[in-house]
Amino acid sequence: MNSVSPGTSQYGSPEALRRAMGHRNLSGHADQNRTGSEAAARDGDTDEVEKIKSKLLTAWHSVKYGWAVKTKTSFSTSSPLYLLGQHYDLSFHDDIERFQKDFISRVWMTYRKDFPALEGTVFTTDCGWGCMIRSAQMLLAQGLLVHLLSRGWFWPDASYIHLVDVEPIRSSSPSNTLLFSVPSSTKYPQERAHSTRNALPHRRCVHDPHQEQMHRDILRWLSDHPEAPFGLHHMVHFGGSLGKKAGDWYGPSIVAHILRKALEKNSKVPELSVYVSQDCTVYRGDVEHLLGEDPPSGTSSVGKAVIILVPVRLGGETFNPVYKHCVKEFLQMPSCLGIIGGKPKHSLYFIGFQDSYLLYLDPHYCQPYVDTSKEDFPLESFHCNHPRKMPITRMDPSCTFAFYARHRKEFDLLCNHLAKALNSTSAEEKYPVFSISAGKAQEYSGAEGMHYAPHPPQSRTARRKMMRPNSDEFEFL
Repeated sequence: MNSVSPGTSQYGSPEALRRAMGHRNLSGHADQNRTGSEAAARDGDTDEVEKIKSKLLTAWHSVKYGWAVKTKTSFSTSSPLYLLGQHYDLSFHDDIERFQKDFISRVWMTYRKDFPALEGTVFTTDCGWGCMIRSAQMLLAQGLLVHLLSRGWFWPDASYIHLVDVEPIRSSSPSNTLLFSVPSSTKYPQERAHSTRNALPHRRCVHDPHQEQMHRDILRWLSDHPEAPFGLHHMVHFGGSLGKKAGDWYGPSIVAHILRKALEKNSKVPELSVYVSQDCTVYRGDVEHLLGEDPPSGTSSVGKAVIILVPVRLGGETFNPVYKHCVKEFLQMPSCLGIIGGKPKHSLYFIGFQDSYLLYLDPHYCQPYVDTSKEDFPLESFHCNHPRKMPITRMDPSCTFAFYARHRKEFDLLCNHLAKALNSTSAEEKYPVFSISAGKAQEYSGAEGMHYAPHPPQSRTARRKMMRPNSDEFEFL
């Protein structure tokens, strides 16, 4: 059931709220003979009204654009849960704690408001159109965390802040269920974080200064500021060369190329690059060129690294369920960075699964702009306390898979894992989700029939729809 602010229910819309606030202001000036003290009190009331207005508008934006705080999300204790390659058995208390800590540590990028206007526009919020970019930022953040800190890194605060409560319950089914519930007194993630921090001081962990600084640096690079190399301002700028502008709808393939451009132009992480596959084919020669030669053994150099993005379409108008097995195989891989995609008209960042349900982070929550130029800017709004899931069959067929390879040896191992998943005997599909080919793309572009992209089985009508220009470049709102 959706959680809607009482103020939002009362006013119904931002327009109604503004009319109500305007009425209050007019009535406030009715008496021209007020004393100075009364005028000062009125100014204080106006400040309070503005604060209330801001909170109500934030609540309205969050409800309008898809965020509804769910009180409970259930997970089975009898089935393994995978989160970006990490395995959890929720029948064990230690694994429950590890899962919570791991989930909370993932970077959560959402709609923001009141940030510096995007260049050449009056946009100070991305509500309603920027969710696919936010999903791409979350994926990039995961890649940066793995590259700069390792997959085993956890946000220290997550180890002692219980952002969710875990309640084992009895179910009518043979297996037990865990309910991850948000207390009724809590409505928004950052409020929960502040309240629980004071409640559990004994669980605090020692912060590694280097890791904490790197964590903050990554969030600064992703912040909504014109100078942030991976922030919304630069993402929109790079989208301009691909025919997109602020306020337009972005698809999972477009944002893959935006991420590639962002990494190419940045000077913060020069040893990391992005490869975007062509026609559902990963060309090993092209990836190896980006990786460069492995550094000599015994040296401190780690060489080049690459994020591999594979835009695909898993069906015609809807997700083809024969691809469920392969999607889950990918999310079990240690090198997987997640999936940019969503459900119809709703962009999401998929990071795991249990049984036939996908675990995800949702960008459809409007939060105020955070000034990351400050030394100790708050971190809570960049981490989510609501684990959510949805049936894999509701997944929109347009998506982009992401993988990470630190060097050539890891890339070779990744190719072996992908080959097994793509050609598994237990897979139901007749055509692989994508293919891996030796050599470079230009070696095949001139050969007739070699530049072929495998497509899922579908009707002739659905195939014609797929081949329309920009068929997968719509925004999931």
